[in-house]
Amino acid sequence: MVEVEFLGPINKDKVTLEITNLSQLSEVLKKDSEISNWLDKCAVAVNDTLVSSKDVKLNDGDKISLLPPVCGG
Repeated sequence: MVEVEFLGPINKDKVTLEITNLSQLSEVLKKDSEISNWLDKCAVAVNDTLVSSKDVKLNDGDKISLLPPVCGG
């Protein structure tokens, strides 16, 4: 099981999923209308390390973070 957290303005509670890679996560999240609009805009971190490939192997206990873009001054 992996834990998925949604940071910033996504405003969604953490979820726990039985998945083995980020491609599977993408398929699950595309079905959620609140999150699907964010998917193309977010950076993704696995265990606090940014990743750019959906082929990253996930292990039991991993934490995935969806990081939406931010702006500030």
